Amino acid sequence: MSQDGPTLSEQLESTDPDVQLMLQVKDDVHGAFEVLVQRYQDRLLGIIVHLVGDATEAEDLTQEVFLRIYKARKGYKPRAKFSTWLFTVANNLVSNYLRSKGRNRQVSLDAGASGSQGVPAGERVQASGGTPSAQMRQAELAEVVRRALDNLGEDQKLAVLLNKFEQMKYAEIAEIMGKSESAVKSLLSRARTNLRESLEPYFKTGAKTIEAPPPQRRHKPIDPSFDED
Repeated sequence: MSQDGPTLSEQLESTDPDVQLMLQVKDDVHGAFEVLVQRYQDRLLGIIVHLVGDATEAEDLTQEVFLRIYKARKGYKPRAKFSTWLFTVANNLVSNYLRSKGRNRQVSLDAGASGSQGVPAGERVQASGGTPSAQMRQAELAEVVRRALDNLGEDQKLAVLLNKFEQMKYAEIAEIMGKSESAVKSLLSRARTNLRESLEPYFKTGAKTIEAPPPQRRHKPIDPSFDED
């Protein structure tokens, strides 16, 4: 520690348990990487499903994100929260992937199909318990919210997912997306307006203008063990 106080790296190491875990991964502590994968795989997969619109592709990309994190372990130096770094790697990977495919980040209506792994953000509004009719209403609302999210533009969608479902602050989202905080605030403001317009008919009349989602399938778990190159 310097005489002027702790460095950013030292502050992050002392306040972010996931940074501490990643430093253990750097030191090849047995089981540390598996813990990180378990903490983040479902959340990361759920985000990527929304962004690429295909569950199988999302699984492959999620695996690739963790592979890149693992390969970078020896040069790891904490410069941000671990979650910020992880989602930055994911955002860059997804952006490059979609660019190479010559596609925009437009999600198809069946993109949200998932099992217990990688639950799409819209489904997180469901409440456990309650009567069967209440559970059905919650499931219907979750579907409507998910499809409203999928209709957002690519940047608005990512900003909402990180802010509302990952509980990230403007500064962290700005770092992940490579934008200013004011730009993130503007994105979220426009996204709220668009979501309100999309959801208003449902809340006023209960009308659904979308088809029922396809049957769900289970995702394969992320393999936390990687071979050295």
